[in-house]
Order: sequence, then structure tokens, then C-alpha cells
Amino acid sequence: MKLHSTNYYDTFIEIAEDCPVENGTEPLMRGDKQTIANYQFDLLKKNPYKYSSDDIFFKVFAIKKDLMEEELASEREVYFSKGQPCFRVSPLTKKYGWGVHSDADGKVAIYGCETEEYHQFIADKSVKKVKAIRSKRK
Repeated sequence: MKLHSTNYYDTFIEIAEDCPVENGTEPLMRGDKQTIANYQFDLLKKNPYKYSSDDIFFKVFAIKKDLMEEELASEREVYFSKGQPCFRVSPLTKKYGWGVHSDADGKVAIYGCETEEYHQFIADKSVKKVKAIRSKRK
């Protein structure tokens, strides 16, 4: 079975052109429930460069599906047997103002679009840049 990946390497995902905020903003909860953006934000904010994009997306999937420890390996294989959305379509990059940097090992961290680090990644010619997908069509 072919496995697909959401991982990038030495790449910076810039916020979407139509991102509505000017600073990296913590995602809002929906009532008393955490959203996918909340889970992604918490994992990335507390663990910069610890997880790959694949790790983050699967962890969030496993939390939302309330998977048991013994199900994780087989469910991960099924999850990545088809293409999955990457951080270019994450609410973090489209709505909440967070850029995502993937290092040479594919490990990720987030940076608010107002930060010096964000602007250093934009200026660094050795780092590949891609934009998050717009929310609205042109």
C-alpha cells in the first residue's frame, strides 16, 4: 500500500494572502470543545520541532476519533493510505496568522506573522517558501 505524506523539508509555509489577522492568534474554542486548530496549536506551541507534519495531523485525528493505543499503528497506515491536507490548508495558516517552518528533518514549529523569526524565514533565500491556500477565490 502506498503511503502519502504531508511533510515538507526546509520549507516555510507563509500565511494565506487573505488571512484576516495581523498577528499570530490563539485559535478560539467552539463552545467548550477544542477544534482541530486548537489541537494543532497546542501540539506545536508546546513542542517546537519535536513532531513532523504527519505526526501532528495523525495525533489530532487520533484524539478526535478517540483511538486506543493498540489501534494507532494500523490506523496510521490507513490514514496515510490516501492523501491528507497539509498545513497549507490548516486554519493556523489561513485564519490565525501562523507560519509553519519545516526543518531539514521535517520537524515543524509555528511563528506568528508579526514576529522577527517569521520575517527572517521570508527573507532567507535558502528556505523554500509556499503560501497557505486562500480562503476565498480571487
